Amino acid sequence: MDTGLEEVGEDYADANLPNQHWEKRSFTDCDFTEADLRELVTTGCTFTRCDFTRTDLGESRHHATAFRQCTFDRTVLTRSSFTSCSLMGSNFVDCVLRPVTFTEVDFTLASFVKAPLHGLKLAGQRFRETNLSEADLRKTDLSGADLMGARLLDAKLDGADLRGAHVDANGLRQAKLAGALIDIDTAIAFAAAYGLVVSHGPESS
Repeated sequence: MDTGLEEVGEDYADANLPNQHWEKRSFTDCDFTEADLRELVTTGCTFTRCDFTRTDLGESRHHATAFRQCTFDRTVLTRSSFTSCSLMGSNFVDCVLRPVTFTEVDFTLASFVKAPLHGLKLAGQRFRETNLSEADLRKTDLSGADLMGARLLDAKLDGADLRGAHVDANGLRQAKLAGALIDIDTAIAFAAAYGLVVSHGPESS
């Protein structure tokens, strides 16, 4: 197990490092392009502005680890899990995300443009100001998720579970919501987003 190391600008491109266990390590501006990091386990690590382009992170497990402003371009994340992690400001492009498990993850300011997130369980996750434009979120469990300020332009939320989710009026106007499950509060917010007035019935004269 490698612990407590701090690295800046290191080149791990094409590295063959499967089955590693890293604890409390710090990586800044490091290049992991096309590295084999299958079954990597991280605990309390920090990755800042690191490049994971075409990196294989399949079956990896991450706990209390931060990936800040990192690039995940065509990264393999199949059967990986993230628990109590931060992916703040990170960019995901054409990644293999299914199946993947996210538990208590902060995606604030991250980007998932056109990402295939359909059917995933993302309940209770934090997506504040996350760019989900054109993302496929059909039948995705977003119950209790924080989507305030999220960009949802043409996001496919058909059949998604939005019960208890926090979504602002602008997001509701941008997304495609046919068949989505919502609660009363979201229904009222949706009505308000389109200038409707919710009434309990005709007033007696």
